[in-house]
Amino acid sequence: MGESSEVKGVEQHGKGALKALLVEDSPLDAELLARHLRHNGYDLTHQRVDNADGFREALRQQKWDIILCDYQMPSFGVEAALGILKKLGMDVPFIVVSGAAGEDLAVDVMKAGAHDYVLKYRLARLVPAIERERREVVARQERSAAVQKATYLAAIVDSSSEAVIGHDVEGVIATWNWGAGQLFGYAANEALGRSIVDLFAPDGRPAVSKLLASLVRGEERPPVEMVGLRKDGGPVDVALTISPIKDAEGKLIGASSFAYNITERKHLEAERQKMIQQLNETLSRVKTLSGLLPICASCKKVRDDRGYWQKLETFVHEHSEAEFSHSICPDCMETLYPDFVRSKSAGKTAGGAAS
Repeated sequence: MGESSEVKGVEQHGKGALKALLVEDSPLDAELLARHLRHNGYDLTHQRVDNADGFREALRQQKWDIILCDYQMPSFGVEAALGILKKLGMDVPFIVVSGAAGEDLAVDVMKAGAHDYVLKYRLARLVPAIERERREVVARQERSAAVQKATYLAAIVDSSSEAVIGHDVEGVIATWNWGAGQLFGYAANEALGRSIVDLFAPDGRPAVSKLLASLVRGEERPPVEMVGLRKDGGPVDVALTISPIKDAEGKLIGASSFAYNITERKHLEAERQKMIQQLNETLSRVKTLSGLLPICASCKKVRDDRGYWQKLETFVHEHSEAEFSHSICPDCMETLYPDFVRSKSAGKTAGGAAS
């Protein structure tokens, strides 16, 4: 098993904290390395290991900023340590520190995967090498994160249900996602190299060309609604947005078009407008009565807004769509035709007695 120790020195030159894993079979050499690092301003935490099991356990316990590995050890060495790192998928700066010299040896350890090679009797190169490799590992991690992010975003775009089309400023298609295939009916190999202008009905193509030209001029354009043209020739209503793609320096290098199907929405809007139109037409034919209506207490005539007295039937007919049918209520029947009412009532009485 390896010997472990944790030593913290006083920071002299402001280099900050450093966690160093020392793969070294000589405790004295390991301590000399630790003193050198503390002397050069590191607030050092270190651990020494000299075999594979100790190396794996140290890697499992915590994250290390640097690994300093001796080249010549009886049972464990550079290639074995690098093999473990590779198998674990860990990216830790790995510097070989050895007493053995020779260009061939340096080439061999670099081919094996070490990041640098420093001689024990020329430790002046050690701190610059550590600083360089720490910067490099940060840069590698940032590049890896950027690649992962780009891959993730590409997967999102590729699987999006909306059409996402990448093209140059002239409209020549370079990328084509699944949503674009669903919307326009073309496979990716059929769409690449075509002009995005061709995806729209002839009467709408000049508008697409204007959108492309506005990108070159640096103008922002709001989304527009257009009629797309599917591969089978069928029309499809789409909302289209074209946005610029710029490089890190802000230079325009292309554009992305986002389009989605609005056919159903357009259909619902048309139905809504049709219903509103029908309602307005119906309301325009309807005349209503409203306000205070002056009615004669005797003859029941109604005074209109011109001051003329009209029969109730005439007034209502002029101000509404109502139709009239005339009859006589029971009270008026008894007042106007009492003999008829009495004879009818007597007939009912006689009929009831006879039965």
